[in-house]
Amino acid sequence: MSGVTLIGCGFVADLYMRSLQASGISVLGAFDQNAKRLATFCDYWDVPKANDLEELFTVTPSDGVILNLTNPSAHYDVNRACLQAGHHVYSEKPLALDMTHARALHQMAQDKGLLLASAPCSVLGEAAQTLAKAVRDQVAGEPRVIYAELDDGYIPQAPVKDWRSESGAPWPYEDEFQVGCTLEHAGYYLTWLIAMFGTVQTVTAASASVIPDKLDVADAAPDISVATLFFESGMVARLTCSIVAPHDHQIRVIGDKGVLALHKAWDNGAAVKFHPRLRIRRRLLDSPLGRRIKLKGATHPKVGRWGAASMNFALGPAEMLEALRDKRPCRLSSDFALHLNEVTLAIQNAGRTSGAQEMTTQCPPMEPMPWAK
Repeated sequence: MSGVTLIGCGFVADLYMRSLQASGISVLGAFDQNAKRLATFCDYWDVPKANDLEELFTVTPSDGVILNLTNPSAHYDVNRACLQAGHHVYSEKPLALDMTHARALHQMAQDKGLLLASAPCSVLGEAAQTLAKAVRDQVAGEPRVIYAELDDGYIPQAPVKDWRSESGAPWPYEDEFQVGCTLEHAGYYLTWLIAMFGTVQTVTAASASVIPDKLDVADAAPDISVATLFFESGMVARLTCSIVAPHDHQIRVIGDKGVLALHKAWDNGAAVKFHPRLRIRRRLLDSPLGRRIKLKGATHPKVGRWGAASMNFALGPAEMLEALRDKRPCRLSSDFALHLNEVTLAIQNAGRTSGAQEMTTQCPPMEPMPWAK
């Protein structure tokens, strides 16, 4: 494979670096507007330093990928600059903060014949692929409804000002609160659901801010959202996101024969279990003793736990590089990124009285990874 370059050397960039190393992907250069942070990051990881975007573009090969790891407010401008310069782009979430910008990026990538993908990429990981295969194989029978939770606990009371990345970058709590937990986290299960069932046709959601003071951060986004998603395929799913409710990252696929369950969204190796439905005398219950579902053979490189996550952040860039090398469609397509962006924004911006919102973008189900077929 070719290599990648990085724009943005903050907290998340260290997670990418550890994953890129584990995946054997070369990092050809990095740039950050903060010269001190850039120097610290490049020294720590022994990565070539670019003094500006033009220099970074110069060292990015035509079959390479630029990783946009900047703050969310800069995503559109940076993604646009990279596409204009003729480079394939993998953007941290969200692709853009409004759909007008997201559509413009999608159109530019299409016009220029460039790959444009968006995080998160855990949909390519072992846990997500195992769950998807179990759904395809109807291990729990015909799936009827899905409950997915991305509740992170009462984060404003956590010592967030003390959180540091491996090379010392602070956790950007101001951005996290201003962007909001829905835009930051809903994608971890939305990508799984869209990959399994394709286009979300209608979103019925509500969102609210229930914590009045988030460490004096002004213009904080909603800190809780609840959505019911109606897929064109007929599937229905409920998704919650919050930084208020107790930590709960489970997803449950409820079928005719029982429940497929997974409890750790941010762990590529999390156990997927099938809990069969039982009738005992006059009672109907799902067995508490689930049977673990496993894939056969090797999957992908694993990365050790750091903070709340045990995820390989390089799965997305690796997929893009392999698609370019093999001259095949990329699983993380620009259509996938655009649809994810629209659904997430619909949930984030729902407020109290949004009602049902019809989605205007489309995306087919994702081709399984070779080792998950």
